[in-house]
Amino acid sequence: MKQSWTTFNIGNLSGKTAIVTGGNAGLGLATVHQLLMHGTDVVVASRSVERGEKAVAGLGPQRGTAEVLQLDLADLASVEAFANAVKARHDKIDLLINNAGIMMTDPAVTKDGFELQFGTNHLGHFALTGHLMEQITNTPGSRIVNVSSLAHRWGDMDQLPDAGLDEPYKKVKAYGRSKLANLLFTFELQRRFAVMGADTMAVAAHPGSAGTGLANHLLDGRYTSKLQAPFKALLTQPAEAGALPTLRAATDPGAFGGQYFGPDGMGEQRGAPVIVAAKPEAYDLTLASDLWSQSERLTGVSYLN
Repeated sequence: MKQSWTTFNIGNLSGKTAIVTGGNAGLGLATVHQLLMHGTDVVVASRSVERGEKAVAGLGPQRGTAEVLQLDLADLASVEAFANAVKARHDKIDLLINNAGIMMTDPAVTKDGFELQFGTNHLGHFALTGHLMEQITNTPGSRIVNVSSLAHRWGDMDQLPDAGLDEPYKKVKAYGRSKLANLLFTFELQRRFAVMGADTMAVAAHPGSAGTGLANHLLDGRYTSKLQAPFKALLTQPAEAGALPTLRAATDPGAFGGQYFGPDGMGEQRGAPVIVAAKPEAYDLTLASDLWSQSERLTGVSYLN
């Protein structure tokens, strides 16, 4: 019987440099912790340097080193400044883990005027990846991991999102669309890496219920908090478990570009990390190309054309 993949499968990562967005809490911090334990030098991207440094300090002594830099994905100027700071400190990047995200927010826009969830979850990471592309592709065996969600199944790209808010605004649909965009971006990025013969791969992961908060949204308002607890316990898993698909995507030597990792349990809500499938729309070549073009136009960042 084949054994499940766990953190014991992570090899020695000494000498590797990784960036983890949203690495100061939740799934991101759990990811940072494992990378540090295995010797990686990690750049922790956090909206608050103070919170990031406090979170990292709470992990205790580690084999790898951590530095915290400020990053606000909802501000393209902040994204560029963060990338410039990284490039000034590091001439190679082995891992870029685009983990940070916001979920089901009320109507709002980014500093640049984009719908907040699409602008943060997709456009911010699209721009960041582009700004760091030279350092990534110049690093042999490098990887980009984009963290999506089961909620990508709720999203659609019938009309590519532009600056501003849809009318009427539906926060669940907007979140799903941003997570679908993460997958379209991943698979198109891998196709472009293949064409250029880059020794870099793009892979995706989702945490099941842990990172998306699906169970919370399904149950809130239907039961008292006391009754919710056992249902949530069945549907959710801790951040350490939710981070496993990301960690496998980032470190498994048998992984291939364009793969998508998620939990192996019922409904992919929880369990050990395995290769899973996205909904068919995520693999649509025309949709991915159109999204790429629109993302370049909106962010002003062009790469791998």
